[in-house]
Amino acid sequence: MIVDSVPVLLSLRQWQARSGAHLARAQAYTLPARNRRDRGIPHPIADFLFEYYPYSFSLLESWQPGVGVALEWPDAEPLPPFTARHYSVHAGILTAYPAKLLPKELQRLSWIAELLEATRDSTANFACHGLHEWAMVYRGKDVRHEKTLKLRLPQSEIDALVESRTICCSHHDAFRFFAKEARPMNILQPNLESRVLMEQPACLHANMDLYKWAAKSMPWVGSELLLDCFELAVELRDLDMRASPYDLSEWGRNPVCIESADGRRTYETEQRILSNKSKPLRQRLIQSIRTTLEHAAQKT
Repeated sequence: MIVDSVPVLLSLRQWQARSGAHLARAQAYTLPARNRRDRGIPHPIADFLFEYYPYSFSLLESWQPGVGVALEWPDAEPLPPFTARHYSVHAGILTAYPAKLLPKELQRLSWIAELLEATRDSTANFACHGLHEWAMVYRGKDVRHEKTLKLRLPQSEIDALVESRTICCSHHDAFRFFAKEARPMNILQPNLESRVLMEQPACLHANMDLYKWAAKSMPWVGSELLLDCFELAVELRDLDMRASPYDLSEWGRNPVCIESADGRRTYETEQRILSNKSKPLRQRLIQSIRTTLEHAAQKT
């Protein structure tokens, strides 16, 4: 497949306006997080995305066009910090330059695209009901968020629910935090090697990870798609914690009580909505990465 070599061209005024709008949008998340960090007041939902995913505030704030977008760049203008290895400027036009990608970087991008495509094409499973968070605190020996949150149910009731429900977690990074005693209860045993085979498009964590894969694919996928994925991850994390056994009342969150049939139906309804939101983002990531790889192949 030969990709279109003519990118969308943005004038200086257009791309500067986009950059400014992007910064304002990103700072709606980064400024409160900076403030909480400086005051030593962690947020159990909002700060997770900045702690679990090791990406800086500046990555989310800084705007980059990505592959397929060219910028008008007057000769008198100083070059932006993101041009060094990823972009080139010729005749007053700045464009992404995938030819500079190293073999290891190309391999990583190819693997990410394969994982995203495999997840997209897998059968969605809406029967997990968020039990991964319950399995993580099973028996109460190692409660992940005990420094910031209390449990909303007695430990005996949490344990009883874990023991009474079928656990079918397909996500390696969620499964690895299961309590040791809960791991054999999972009908799946995902690991790094089986990740491409196991991940599926209903999984909250697989959809939350779109932010991670976008970050690992920067600058090629562009900052706007990165922020789109981050904002979806915020919604996913919110449901993830509301359906957990933690008490979030001090943070203004009502629980999704998956220990009841009504709660499980509510969880599945919200999970389906978020899964549908993830589909176009996953496809945009796939397209951007594949376009990058094709451009790199053409210029090598």
